[in-house]
Amino acid sequence: MSNFLPIEEQLALIERGVQDIYSKEDLIKKLKAKRPLRVKLGMDPTAPDLHFGHTVVLNKLRHFQDLGHEVLFLIGDYTARIGDPSGKNATRPPLTEEQVKANAQTYADQVFKILDKSKTTIMFNSDWFGKMSAGDMIALASQQTVSRMLERDDFSKRYESQTPISIHEFLYPLVQGYDSIAMKADVELGGTDQTFNVLMGRTLQSRYDQEPQVCITMPILEGLDGVQKMSKSLGNYIGINDPAGMMYQKILSMPDTLIARYFELLSFKPMSEVNALLDEMANGRNPQEIKRILALELIERFHDKESAENAHKSAGNRLADGELPIDLPEVTLSLNGEEQLFIVQVLNQAGLVKNSAQAKDFLKNKSVKVDNEIVDTGFSLKAGQTVIIQAGKKAYAKVTVE
Repeated sequence: MSNFLPIEEQLALIERGVQDIYSKEDLIKKLKAKRPLRVKLGMDPTAPDLHFGHTVVLNKLRHFQDLGHEVLFLIGDYTARIGDPSGKNATRPPLTEEQVKANAQTYADQVFKILDKSKTTIMFNSDWFGKMSAGDMIALASQQTVSRMLERDDFSKRYESQTPISIHEFLYPLVQGYDSIAMKADVELGGTDQTFNVLMGRTLQSRYDQEPQVCITMPILEGLDGVQKMSKSLGNYIGINDPAGMMYQKILSMPDTLIARYFELLSFKPMSEVNALLDEMANGRNPQEIKRILALELIERFHDKESAENAHKSAGNRLADGELPIDLPEVTLSLNGEEQLFIVQVLNQAGLVKNSAQAKDFLKNKSVKVDNEIVDTGFSLKAGQTVIIQAGKKAYAKVTVE
């Protein structure tokens, strides 16, 4: 094909925000062939919803798509039932087949807010692993040694601390690596936490007489606290299904120190435009104006243009679902020696209710939302969490627990 951009221009986009490429020389060699590369990204459907942290690697997949390469999005419906041990200090509980199927459908729906559906091939690794015999799996397991597996950081730490490692966890990198063989991948993308797994694919391909894939890793996105990785459990996340008003408020609430990083990893604006905005901020432009530009772009992507234009609006008590007041109060609560604060305590201490009786009434009537999800009396917050709480129709606050 002759309609590809020059290699230098392709590399400029491919390398944007990238942590590591294994190896750049191999990537250049593949690009010189002037054929569409088969670019793989696999995600296990372990949770029903995606957040902005997940989109970092999806954005990179879209870059390859825009450059004319063949995008393969793999839903790991088979590997999800093993459980990825990456970054875990304990064995991860496997999901049921029903959970996997439900989450897989949600993933398939959500990724097309980023990827071009007409140019994306969706694949499921149960299609080939469901046909493998026990003998086939043993043959795959023979391709790697226990000592090599223990070189992996999370495994070595668990081994040294005498934390149990199940045999099936050793199979996970091999199974993910075999996906690359089945898919004949030229390139595999992943977060830095997936480095061991994606390199396993590169290793196995050479042993199965395939040209080794190029492995590209993306950094892990910090959450709204600016410190820890974005995570729903930590309450520092922006969900791609968050209502427009909530998405707007969350983006504007992020620390100024994250602006450059969020633009590089989440925005599709050319870096020349991004750098111009950052220069304006360095020369005195209000950071909130820069954040608003990012918010409008992302809200339009995950909702639509009208939602983006109206996300900043609030009209007294007549707030749209998910809309937040511009002057959202911020409250910091202390655990005072307790392990957690239950929602009745939180509502009281944050001044969102008059008393515990009103808090219980709101909860009974399903009028309390945390990050736009209805909660009950059993809900609690732990240290390090930051959430948006709505009590009734009028009371809102951004609550942080220390």
